[in-house]
Amino acid sequence: MLDRIDIKLLALLQRTGPRPTAELGEAVGLSPSACHRRIRALEAGGIITGYTARLDPERIGLGLDVFVDISLTSQSEEALTAFESAVKSFDEILECQLLSGASDYRLRVAARNVADFDRLHRHCLSRLPGVAAMHSAFALRTIKAFEGYPIAAPIAGDDRR
Repeated sequence: MLDRIDIKLLALLQRTGPRPTAELGEAVGLSPSACHRRIRALEAGGIITGYTARLDPERIGLGLDVFVDISLTSQSEEALTAFESAVKSFDEILECQLLSGASDYRLRVAARNVADFDRLHRHCLSRLPGVAAMHSAFALRTIKAFEGYPIAAPIAGDDRR
């Protein structure tokens, strides 16, 4: 169960990334050593699963975000496993979610431009195993980028830790 300090730490880490424990501790009202212990406990508990830097895709030459809905010819265990294994081998496929509904999967693909996406479509996406249909949509503009998960406040009266 997360308490108020854990929630503040997680929100801060999601928003700003790793910081010196003295700085984080000051922001949440803990000593550096207590802050360090809290962060290590959150990591050991699997709540914090890693740290990454957010990059500006335009500045690294990947200005086109494409969402691709995929329908497979079969939903057998073998077909799903083969598709998922193949997806993991392409760095340009940023995300892949198994869906309910009309499509089986939704991919998020990074490309330099439309011509680059055409190359990816021909040499990557069209070669994924078991694909029956693909529907692509280009992101025109990001209105709200992912900046972390909302973290629920603790239940009133819960003063654990």
